[in-house]
Amino acid sequence: MPETAPDSPIILITGAAGNLGSLLARHLIQHAHRLRLMVHKTPLPPDVEAAPNVTPLHADLADPSTLPAALAGVDVVVHFAGILFAPRPEKFLPRTNTQWFRHLLEACIEAGVKRVILISFPHTEGPTEPEHPATGRIDREPVSVHARTRLEEERLLMYMTKGKATTPVILRLGMIYGRGILMIDAARRLARWRLLGVWKEPTWIHLISTADYLAATEAAIAKPGIEGIYNIGDDQPVTLQHFLDKACQEWNCPRPWRMPLWLIYTAAWLCELFALVFRTKSPLTRDFIRIGRVPYACDTRRMREELIPTLLHPTLESGLPTL
Repeated sequence: MPETAPDSPIILITGAAGNLGSLLARHLIQHAHRLRLMVHKTPLPPDVEAAPNVTPLHADLADPSTLPAALAGVDVVVHFAGILFAPRPEKFLPRTNTQWFRHLLEACIEAGVKRVILISFPHTEGPTEPEHPATGRIDREPVSVHARTRLEEERLLMYMTKGKATTPVILRLGMIYGRGILMIDAARRLARWRLLGVWKEPTWIHLISTADYLAATEAAIAKPGIEGIYNIGDDQPVTLQHFLDKACQEWNCPRPWRMPLWLIYTAAWLCELFALVFRTKSPLTRDFIRIGRVPYACDTRRMREELIPTLLHPTLESGLPTL
């Protein structure tokens, strides 16, 4: 691993113990960045915590008094933290997304953080398609609670940093695929058990490989002049059904079942009910179905021009072996 320069910027990652946060941390560790990794309840993976250029810290976004010490001297914040896979997200997302992010953003502005990077997704712009892709608008009204509350975070970041020293950056990530991505690993297990299903109507999605997600995010952290909304996706949107069919073919598994929508919603309702009764995680919720059925395709020209001009996996066919 390259030696870390003592004057290199300090990068704080919230939700660093989560799936995407820990993947980014491992990537940045290898590139000798100075990292502060914020966790609340879930501990960091041991190999990440033990890295010489990592400072682990505990803070609670619900408690603003814990944030100033965590942010002192920080140059860049990358925000992942939140709650996923819990039943009835409409009950907690307005608090855990919007209110907690406001706490963080106020503390960042007060601490003089130079850049705040919000990890988001294209669904905040509502339904889009290859002929009319998402372009970076924040004036839409998406249907799912996940997308509505994340859009509110985007608006907070853009409005609260206006005229301040803190630069807003929003990365709207397409569907990240590759080994180690929880949703992809879960789909592989279900496919092997012949339980993987999807609704019948084609739904556009915009993919991005894990390697290209990491490269684009590192560029957003390190490159000068980065500001505003960036759509992160590959060169060729596909349908969700096509992606799952190709993935199952790569895994040597049967093609996913085409299921009626009422059956999928019933499965989500049962998952949420089980999670509520037994106080466990809910891998599927009705709001996941709502957001998953929203078609999206992205205009990625800003990503190409300002972040990463060349993708390692520009198409699904190129990236299939990473599954």
